[in-house]
Amino acid sequence: MNDDQNIACEHLRVVDLEKKGNTKGCEECEKIGSDWVHLRLCLTCGHVGCCDNSKNKHGTKHFKSTAHPIIKSYEPGESWKWCFVDELFIE
Repeated sequence: MNDDQNIACEHLRVVDLEKKGNTKGCEECEKIGSDWVHLRLCLTCGHVGCCDNSKNKHGTKHFKSTAHPIIKSYEPGESWKWCFVDELFIE
């Protein structure tokens, strides 16, 4: 993550960058028996939701219902983040 991204996204200061996921898979998809493409982790509460390429888009739905600003990829080997509020990709 570079300094410009830190300055551009004040929300990085209010989330837990070391947050652990509440589940191994998408919380809602697991309950309804649905599949997902990729997973996203909410850095505010640990909710694990599916990405927008998944049919249910639970990661974005979680943001819309909670306003928790930042998710990160919950895929092995990926560490990027996305701020919904600032619409900013953070490496």
